[in-house]
Amino acid sequence: MSRSLSEHLHVCLIIPVFNEEDVLPLLFEALQAFRNDRDERISILFIDDGSTDGTAALIRSVAGAWEDVQLITFSRNFGHQIAVTAGLNLCEADAAIVMDADLQDPPEVAGRMIDVWKDGHDVVYGHRIEREQVGWFERFTAGVYYRFFRSFTGVDAPVDTGDFRLISKPVIDAFRSLNEQQPYVRGLVSWLGFRQTAVDYVRPGRAAGTTKYPWRRRFDLALDGLASFSGKPLRFAMRLGLLIAAGSMLGLVWVLIVKYVMETAITGWASLTFAAFFFGGVQLFFLGVMGSYLARVYDEVKGRPRYVVRDSWHSNGNAVSSGPRTTPESSTT
Repeated sequence: MSRSLSEHLHVCLIIPVFNEEDVLPLLFEALQAFRNDRDERISILFIDDGSTDGTAALIRSVAGAWEDVQLITFSRNFGHQIAVTAGLNLCEADAAIVMDADLQDPPEVAGRMIDVWKDGHDVVYGHRIEREQVGWFERFTAGVYYRFFRSFTGVDAPVDTGDFRLISKPVIDAFRSLNEQQPYVRGLVSWLGFRQTAVDYVRPGRAAGTTKYPWRRRFDLALDGLASFSGKPLRFAMRLGLLIAAGSMLGLVWVLIVKYVMETAITGWASLTFAAFFFGGVQLFFLGVMGSYLARVYDEVKGRPRYVVRDSWHSNGNAVSSGPRTTPESSTT
């Protein structure tokens, strides 16, 4: 594509931030170099997910002299996936690139995504061929989960990827029609289809600061992803329950035969007690599985907005809007 045509293309960088004050100076330096190297119009949309440090103030201070920088501030922390969803809802560019603020999603890889998008692809995701500063156990569990998610849900989701990806306007428009209260963005983008491809890269470690995604939040995200795209856990619980019931009936028949036909004393009460506790635990586990699905249904029917915007700021120095507001349920929630 010629330079003159590229100059008419608008790409928006959607960057969720949560207490990223330490890494922002390095991020701004990288973003400035990236924008200078590109012919396209590159805008930046920060989604402040309820930061409690000086993240929002630093963005306003540094980006005040820049063009095409917008900051959306949530009233509280709603979560990374909600922040990404808000960014896609507000994006009006020809394409959006979702990336983290910690520079683990390098801007130069975003440039490669733009070049591939120009060749006609609708979604270009970053495929991590290596992850620096990540232990073998984390790499192993992540690899197992992505492959399990793909086979378990039937969604053709790429493995070894995150939310770092370019999404074209047709995909963004389709994504906006999905009004799930607990969106699993990478799964939904794959579910939508369109023409998708990958860009390989080595994911570096954090440039500064500490991770905002500890193991507990990763585990919750993984469970949300499975529950969002498959009812197989419920069907598995039903089949296991039927299997255990059939086994218990056979066990009862065997006990009666031993007692009244073979006239042999029945021993092994300790093992029976252990079995009772075991199957009681299985029952409680699957009650929890069913409860998680019920909770998702409950969240959907309440009809609450997915996020609340406290204020919105643009780098031209004028506030676009201020004061608390919620997103309309019919369009951007």
